[in-house]
Amino acid sequence: MPFRADREVPGLIVKFGDYPLHHGGVGAIRSLGRLGVPMYAITEDRYTPAASSRYLERAFVWPTSGAEEPGYLVEGLLRVGRRIGRPAVLIPTDEEAAVLIAEHQDVLADRFLFPRVDPRLPRRLASKQGLHELCAQHGVPSPVASFPRSYDEVVEFAERARFPVVAKNREAFVRRRRPAVNGTTKIATPAGLLTLARDWGERPGVILQEYLPREEAEDWIVHACFAADSTPLALFTGVKVRSWPPHAGMTAHAYVVDNPELADLAVRFIKQIGFSGIVDLDLRYDRRDGRYKLLDFNPRMGAQFRLFENGAGVDVVRALHLDLTGRPVPEGEQRAGRRYVVENIDLAALIAYHRSGYTTPHAPNRPSGTELAWFAGDDPLPFLTMLARFVRPGAKHLYQLWRSNRSGGTATSTKCMKRTKRAT
Repeated sequence: MPFRADREVPGLIVKFGDYPLHHGGVGAIRSLGRLGVPMYAITEDRYTPAASSRYLERAFVWPTSGAEEPGYLVEGLLRVGRRIGRPAVLIPTDEEAAVLIAEHQDVLADRFLFPRVDPRLPRRLASKQGLHELCAQHGVPSPVASFPRSYDEVVEFAERARFPVVAKNREAFVRRRRPAVNGTTKIATPAGLLTLARDWGERPGVILQEYLPREEAEDWIVHACFAADSTPLALFTGVKVRSWPPHAGMTAHAYVVDNPELADLAVRFIKQIGFSGIVDLDLRYDRRDGRYKLLDFNPRMGAQFRLFENGAGVDVVRALHLDLTGRPVPEGEQRAGRRYVVENIDLAALIAYHRSGYTTPHAPNRPSGTELAWFAGDDPLPFLTMLARFVRPGAKHLYQLWRSNRSGGTATSTKCMKRTKRAT
């Protein structure tokens, strides 16, 4: 490596909720651990893939749902910090953790290192409604959306909307306490929408969004790390080849592809809103009007961040650690053509995409290199642990999702699978 990380400053993977099979956390542990940075992680139990990594100094077993009171979570995080015994760089892997850190940064600052942002901004970005409003304010294209405040407004929407439509939980923390849907859900008919809406209560916590047809669209991702003045320290663009469930869930297969237009869009938007730290953006290119439409803004590390690395060996997690420890972040071109494969879900995605006939014109014909989400020759135990926990319940759950998708009713995001005990 043409740089050295500060080995006196550890990293801490912060996660709230029950999703033990998270390859992004394992990737972050490996990324910094290979540089000699001591790594710690909050885990559901002692037998998660992250807890089995050779690069992990210690797993702090702390089962949470993400629906706990903020004060309880802050105190637990401070307790972990005291046990580490020195300031650590916080690396959140979910929206709830990113929001909590931002909103309590003054309390956490004595024990941890993290980007300082407007305390209100991460919650707004993690909110589907907040993001939609920010996009409209700053001229960033996004899908047409509606935010019903009652069942009657859902009925009115069903009478005028063009189906299929997409339903998502509106707010980050609410999705854990009172989820309206189990993730990104495609709804085929007005009757299907009204059936779901009967369980949403008096104030539905959903966003109803236009569906961008897969035949006329292509899914893109942007991962980046921004400095305190919102200038990019590292920025990468790539294209999704497959996700699971199809077109609505977690990335299963992706490539690094240069896209200056997309990079410029992301840099302008981040500068306008004044964000700093790591971001993971999901966009869909709509061939009907030639525009990239922002679907999701995750104010934290994305699970597939290890797809991206520049010529100096910098990914977004390394860029964050270098920046927060006062070290320069080496520049370099992204390694175009690299591919990323999530072994436990890509086979199911491959079968589904083959049957749908979906293609990704911008994907290279052959990769320049491959990064696997789980398997690594220098750190094999997380892969084996994943297999032990995933094979039976995971295969059953993938089959159920596949059947649901084929039925034409709904397609539920893999985010549901990550956060249920059935995946353990």
